[in-house]
Amino acid sequence: MLHDISIPLSQATPEWPGDQPFHCGWTCRRETGESVNLAAITTSFHVGTHADAPLHVHSAWPGSEALELEAFVGPARVVTLPSDWPITQDLDVMQVIDLLGGIVPLRVLLRTGCTVASGAFPADWPCLTPDAAEWLAHQGLRLWGVDAPSVDRRESKTLDVHHALLGRNAFVLENLDLRDVPPGAYELLAPPLSVHGADAAPVRALLRSVVRG
Repeated sequence: MLHDISIPLSQATPEWPGDQPFHCGWTCRRETGESVNLAAITTSFHVGTHADAPLHVHSAWPGSEALELEAFVGPARVVTLPSDWPITQDLDVMQVIDLLGGIVPLRVLLRTGCTVASGAFPADWPCLTPDAAEWLAHQGLRLWGVDAPSVDRRESKTLDVHHALLGRNAFVLENLDLRDVPPGAYELLAPPLSVHGADAAPVRALLRSVVRG
């Protein structure tokens, strides 16, 4: 069974406040005598489900063409914060260890419930502490995915979690739709588009249920 955990690109998809929204328009229409219909889009790469490139937070780091495909394809675990977890409380190292059961998988997708999939931009969401992000990277984490708009706080200007992960060869998926995905083990299929020189890339993210023999 496949779960589509992508948030579609549409004009109804909330963008980060102040960022370039998604717009799709026509450059050719058959109704006006053209041989084909042709559409063109303008958008920030951070609308909808996307992978942040290291370039997003450091001008000397690689762009999205250098995102490593192996990080975005393979076994993954979906974990869910308790329903009563305060959105103002971040996860420190000990809380992450408890959430993951002491074993750090290569790819983790965190369901916070604070997602633009509902059609509105959330006011806030819980994140990793920078120390927890650094610890995960040192444990071999390759990918940290979230249903929230960012792995950092909305008000963050230093983006410490981005730096802790991307600076240690651990990658980031943001704006996932995990509302209908139970916690557990899956196969992640989420290769980012190869967009040269960009700070992020759109992703069609899928989860395949793992069949236990």
